[in-house]
Amino acid sequence: MTRIIDALSGIAPNYDVLFCDLWGCVHNGISAYPAAVEALRAFRQGGGQVCLMTNAPRPSARVIEGFGRLGIPEDCWDAIVTSGDAAQDALFAGAVGRRVWHLGPEKDDGFFDVPAEWQNAPAIKRVELEDAEGIVCTGPFDEDTETPEDYRGRLMIARQKGLKLLCANPDIVVDVGERRIYCAGAIAEFYQELGGTSLYFGKPHPPIYDLARRRLNLWDGARVLVIGDGIRTDIAGGVGEGIDSLFITGGLAAEHMGDDVDKPDPVLLEQWLAGQGLDPTFSIGRLR
Repeated sequence: MTRIIDALSGIAPNYDVLFCDLWGCVHNGISAYPAAVEALRAFRQGGGQVCLMTNAPRPSARVIEGFGRLGIPEDCWDAIVTSGDAAQDALFAGAVGRRVWHLGPEKDDGFFDVPAEWQNAPAIKRVELEDAEGIVCTGPFDEDTETPEDYRGRLMIARQKGLKLLCANPDIVVDVGERRIYCAGAIAEFYQELGGTSLYFGKPHPPIYDLARRRLNLWDGARVLVIGDGIRTDIAGGVGEGIDSLFITGGLAAEHMGDDVDKPDPVLLEQWLAGQGLDPTFSIGRLR
């Protein structure tokens, strides 16, 4: 049974490191949550390390560029890893070939920036679907209006060609303020339903956790806590890695937790978690 806590500070002394989700935990796509920022800052001041871990399909440098706009200060985190970072490694290693069709918006073009460690690798060329050896999916072309179903025809062609789809963001949906949009994970899941093959590198899959450990130079025995609002990404990833987890109930699952987003109803929470088949170590309404 998950334990509902009032604040991160109540359990912070038990951990050395936080693997903390961004969207839905630290910000809502428009601005940072002040209480979450203060909670992370206090953890660091107490001697802990914070790795921001996001399924954003862009390299971490591109994500950091947006922190000023969101109001996320430098003193509340030590490192950041993105699904884009982990997926980039796979792309430049040739996981889906060198000629790829990019299914995603222009804002994700940074995914194709060549990392320093891959400067000598053969070039990746973006081509039309009919000429592609594989697919790189960073999300819908128009996230405001499109759903996975809009890509049925093109994905059926891709499946017939035997193309693998590299998913740069395993999230299914994300909330931008009060608006919910589909992510690359929804398209990758749909492609699998159509009989295609999708490859994943962000949460809950191991590559992103391995990358986080390397960037923090974590030592054996470091006590890590995963924080996130995605039950199938953040919490499932923590369970898969054998790491304790703190579930933010006021994010993606808020509508199932009662009327007060800051205080999940214990009965509703337990019922909902039972239906998910996952039991986070701790739960809290909002990160604070």
